[in-house]
Amino acid sequence: MADTRKKNKASGGAEGRYDCIKLENQLCFPLYVCSKEIVRRYKPFLDEMGITYTQYITMMVLWERGSVNVSQLGECLYLDSGTLTPVLKTLEAKGLVARKRSAADERSVIVEVTETGMALREQAVTVPPRMGACVNLSQEDAVELYQILHKLIGNIGK
Repeated sequence: MADTRKKNKASGGAEGRYDCIKLENQLCFPLYVCSKEIVRRYKPFLDEMGITYTQYITMMVLWERGSVNVSQLGECLYLDSGTLTPVLKTLEAKGLVARKRSAADERSVIVEVTETGMALREQAVTVPPRMGACVNLSQEDAVELYQILHKLIGNIGK
């Protein structure tokens, strides 16, 4: 991850050698803190719905698409099957999703949102505006941040 190294007098000397590992110079640290704090702010809203943040983002994909195979779901959420499988098992146990083997390819598992899962969407529509009040960013800043983060996601690993 790139650092945000600040220019200072010591940057050419021995002390400057270690500037790149100062916490204040890391881009990854504020990203980590923001992510952790955002998910923490979601928790009370999602507790009302009886789901976790990872279950919520999974349901978002299913509310939009209706059904999707597990590998596509993993790609959408940037989650591997080891993380996704327990999430899907829990959602299935709650009656929010159903999993079945694809008729076209037995190796592929299709996940479908159930009627109960679709009904949960009515509660979910209250979450984004409530979160917006917690985050307190202008629409302009939120759009810019979204674009920068997706650019960063696209550039990682290239």
